[in-house]
Amino acid sequence: MTAPLSPRIAYVMKRYPRLSETFILNEIAVMEGLGARLELFSLLPPEPPPHHPMVRQIKAPLHHLPAGVFAKAKLLAQAHGACARRAPLRYAHALFRAVYSSLQSRRPFAPWKQFLRAGFIADRCRRGKVMLIHAHFANAPAAAAWFASAMTGIPFSFTTHAKDLFLTSPRVIRRRARAAAFVATCTGYNVDYLKSILPKRDHGKIRLVYHGIDLARFAVRADPAMAQSNRRPPLILSVGRLVPKKGFGDLIAACQILHQDGIGFRCAIVGEGPLREALDAEIARRGLSGLVTLRGAMTHADLIAFYRQADIFALPPRIVADGDRDGIPNVIAEAMAVGVPVVSTSVSGIPELVQNKITGLLVPSESPTALAAALRHLIGNPQTGAKLACNARARLERDFDCRETTKALRDLMQDCACGDGHESGNIIHFSPQQTRPAAEAAE
Repeated sequence: MTAPLSPRIAYVMKRYPRLSETFILNEIAVMEGLGARLELFSLLPPEPPPHHPMVRQIKAPLHHLPAGVFAKAKLLAQAHGACARRAPLRYAHALFRAVYSSLQSRRPFAPWKQFLRAGFIADRCRRGKVMLIHAHFANAPAAAAWFASAMTGIPFSFTTHAKDLFLTSPRVIRRRARAAAFVATCTGYNVDYLKSILPKRDHGKIRLVYHGIDLARFAVRADPAMAQSNRRPPLILSVGRLVPKKGFGDLIAACQILHQDGIGFRCAIVGEGPLREALDAEIARRGLSGLVTLRGAMTHADLIAFYRQADIFALPPRIVADGDRDGIPNVIAEAMAVGVPVVSTSVSGIPELVQNKITGLLVPSESPTALAAALRHLIGNPQTGAKLACNARARLERDFDCRETTKALRDLMQDCACGDGHESGNIIHFSPQQTRPAAEAAE
């Protein structure tokens, strides 16, 4: 007997594919490996190459609006017309939501942008017999999914990560969570925050599903202590978008302290972003040219190879003035998976993975002195680093294997798509022992 087909699920993302969002790409790839049937929607045109090689392996069709103004307007008019004819009452309800959201928003045109995109998503989802619309990020993608759900009656859900959660008004999060089938999030720290801003009636919709990584792609290298002893000076690696919340300025300042103390090292920072020129200038100002280098963006395959050359991975995130912060940066888990000892900061959900002196070293954020001390300790004690790396890999295998985390999310999606509601499903629940202080609920 032929097994029944799994329900078709739509993924709504701001931009896909995107070099800096490998966690979403990994999730999609594993979803397809588990038999999920997906339709992908990118609110913006795809990012230009280079793309991760894995993108070519994805079978799901990708939908996005054309770049040309005339072609886009024509397609949107056709899609909205089709939605209005098929379900006029639903369409009117979605239109009312857009009006209300616009009146409540500090950027009144923003809801209309997502409403227009939602018509395109709704029309394609209805024709493709989609049974659940899932958005990645609580801001624009969740808004578009919410409107598309209102137009079609197809349930929607969303995953919230970091910036999208903390920089979106709690009032807006509450409205979207109330309408959603469930709200997934990637850290226990975020769970606490969501509980602090959502009414108790919606707490049952919150689901903790860590961003897993494909451990099969990250073979543990040879003993890190041996690797360091055979290669001098040691390499400190850091990876991330060149934006304030990553704390790269603190890492550069810590490298100056190491250099002034006569400690040999090299430091490579991989990534692109708006702070590139400022960080280049900072490196030169501190006399670190040649010791600290900005390596630009890399494909995932090249980055994995680079991890294997590193002796220490250092990423010192901070909470910036507008409240933006990281969740658990995927690059920390990737470095751990290869066997690189990690130094990071006790910000947001990072301590849920980097347990101080067990799976890595944690220092206070915005403290180059403490960061330098931790780096100095690992440079001088490679056997300690090797022990931390071994513990870290075991932690990943227990709770951050993407096949298990994605299966949990897939099961939850299928339950919702099949009408079983958000209370069922084989999902990963947040452990109370991992509780972190709730974040401030600021507008």
